[in-house]
Amino acid sequence: QVQLVESGGGLVQAGGSLRLSCAASGRTFSSYYMGWFRQAPGKEREFVAAISRSGSWTYYADSVKGRFPISRDNAKNTVYLQMNSLKPEDTAVYFCAASTSRTVVAGEYDYWGQGTQVTVSS
Repeated sequence: QVQLVESGGGLVQAGGSLRLSCAASGRTFSSYYMGWFRQAPGKEREFVAAISRSGSWTYYADSVKGRFPISRDNAKNTVYLQMNSLKPEDTAVYFCAASTSRTVVAGEYDYWGQGTQVTVSS
């Protein structure tokens, strides 16, 4: 069992930055691939970024590539999403998730956080 808690969301102007954190409970954090997803009002949940257990592999949605680097610190049981050059269309609830597989499919993630709201004003 893994419990995930996101933090770092908030209101920011377009062009600004935020860093999301996702703290995981348990001693097996390094056994999981980690992903970030987001869901805007009235839209489906969509993949944002993923990272392998060691951090050597990362993968991004085209919409955030080059702007939202993902990273992890296994010693701190935490995964991060640095969000730069934010746009109003990045407004959404952001979720972190854990999977035993290297995947970008939401349904293949086993554990989810409660989400953190990110609002980007124009």
